[in-house]
Amino acid sequence: MNDENIPQVRDAGFEALKRLNDFGREFWSARDLQPLLGYSQWRRFENAIKKAITSCEQSGNDPKNHFASAGKMVEIGSEASRELPDFHLSRFACYLIAQNGDPRKPEIAHAQKYFAVQTRRQELSDQAAADFERLELRKQVSEEFKALSGAARSAGVQSRMFGIFHDAGYKGLYGGLGAEAIKIRKRIPEKEQLMDRMDATELAANQFRMTQTRDKLARQKVHTGEQAIDTHHRVGREVRAAIVRIGGTLPENLPPAEPIAQVKKRLQASAAKLKLAGPDAQGLVGEEK
Repeated sequence: MNDENIPQVRDAGFEALKRLNDFGREFWSARDLQPLLGYSQWRRFENAIKKAITSCEQSGNDPKNHFASAGKMVEIGSEASRELPDFHLSRFACYLIAQNGDPRKPEIAHAQKYFAVQTRRQELSDQAAADFERLELRKQVSEEFKALSGAARSAGVQSRMFGIFHDAGYKGLYGGLGAEAIKIRKRIPEKEQLMDRMDATELAANQFRMTQTRDKLARQKVHTGEQAIDTHHRVGREVRAAIVRIGGTLPENLPPAEPIAQVKKRLQASAAKLKLAGPDAQGLVGEEK
């Protein structure tokens, strides 16, 4: 895995945290990275780091080259300070932490998708990389659908109303079309799942709809099924309006994508290569002389 194979994070916040050590190698402080990845408690973030260290060993790389124990001085008032435990992390270590983090956190989910896509992009054709991005996004939408269902239940939606609740979001986003009507319009077979035939753009729009609905249900303390259904519909309409404002293609006008099962089958044979070589394998300590 050469330098181009290591995931390159273009997020300005992430790159702004990068430092250079005495070997001239880039590193990130775990304490600095913790809030960027959505962790409020060091204990929970440290658990993700420990899982990443295990993953590093299992991938055939030496954790000592990527995870260095360190201390970070923090002010505690009255001109006093104390040292907190910390780690210096290589770029590869940051990738592994993201992969071993809590995918329910939006920050982790974003990092996981980014790192996964960037890693595979070096190994696959552009078309295959796009397929892999779609597959990763489909997995995240599935998780968001489960989370939204849980939020709906907490907001008062009874089991018998779940179909109406989820259809309300579709109707808001798709200009009045429910899930079955969308499938008919796009000529998707009845037995296929609608989201399995969405491309990355359509999946992203629906993921945003679900995330915003879940947050709004909690923020407004919605407590009846009728209110929850109306909230989902309204959020769907707002997402649709945003697509119109930016000149995007409305989701009902997007053609159906290739069945996700075929994409998954095509990519299953190609596992991402995590074994590092050369300078990358040395991580934080530089090249061996």
